Amino acid sequence: MENKKKVSNVVSIPVPNGYEPISYYMNSRLRRNLDTKVIPSLQKKDKDCFLVIDGAEGGGKSTLAMQIGKYVDPTLDLSRVVFDGEAYRQAIFKAKKGQCVIFDEAFTGLSSRSSLSAINRTLVSLMMQVRQKNLFIIIVLPTIFLLDKYVAVFRSKALIHVYESGGNRGYFRLYNKKKKKYLYLSGGKTYSYNHKSAFTRFKGRFYGVFALGNDECEEKYRAMKMKALEDTEKSPMSAGQVKYKEQRDLILYLFRKFTKLKYQEISNLLLDYDIEISLAQIGNICSKFGDKSKEQDKTDLKQEEIDNSE
Repeated sequence: MENKKKVSNVVSIPVPNGYEPISYYMNSRLRRNLDTKVIPSLQKKDKDCFLVIDGAEGGGKSTLAMQIGKYVDPTLDLSRVVFDGEAYRQAIFKAKKGQCVIFDEAFTGLSSRSSLSAINRTLVSLMMQVRQKNLFIIIVLPTIFLLDKYVAVFRSKALIHVYESGGNRGYFRLYNKKKKKYLYLSGGKTYSYNHKSAFTRFKGRFYGVFALGNDECEEKYRAMKMKALEDTEKSPMSAGQVKYKEQRDLILYLFRKFTKLKYQEISNLLLDYDIEISLAQIGNICSKFGDKSKEQDKTDLKQEEIDNSE
């Protein structure tokens, strides 16, 4: 049951070194829930809080995430706003008890199933560390339906869906744990937020105030975000990555050589471990080492070309 005590809509976060406090608007119901549910939970042994914020690109997800994170943890700064799995891992290990870490745009630019699985595995694998440190984790992503079911349904406390109304940004709907579960299970196939079972009256507004510092700090954040996106899209391979790719290719060829499995069988086997390598890729890799494809493998490759053209 929510505490109905009236709270102010204006948040003012003290800033060290004599600077002016950071002030911004926060929906009173949202603030009350942070005061009565999130902040107290982080003070209990082995308790944490995962919050998911999703919505279309440019809708203000990151802005709202930083406003909420700064309110719960006034020490939050850009060192704990991260954009990839390894940076998230390092931020979790370095964070002190009760602090906030924001995994910003966690799935932006990731299209393959193996890439999505890698991020989800990182989130799940660090759950115990997050709990022991009483951390407040905010995951910002395009849609909750990209998240692993364990994180989305069981470990996250709530979902805040950011959207536009009448061409204006700055609106949100909040789904509590129960509503979020219904939404994830009922809307997953169509990515729909409009199922009756998940209907929520918890709605509000927010505004575009950067909560982590001055204009210089905001420019640094935008530069970090742009670089992270460019790195994800270009994904250049380092010398070490090239070496590991060559080793992977040789192992794959030797596996094919000694097991006599068809390309299709190898591809299916790898998918069982969330490794996505197409028939054509397997064929190209094996042919580099002089593999002579059997007729059935040629048939498989031809069928894949037909499937891809349809």
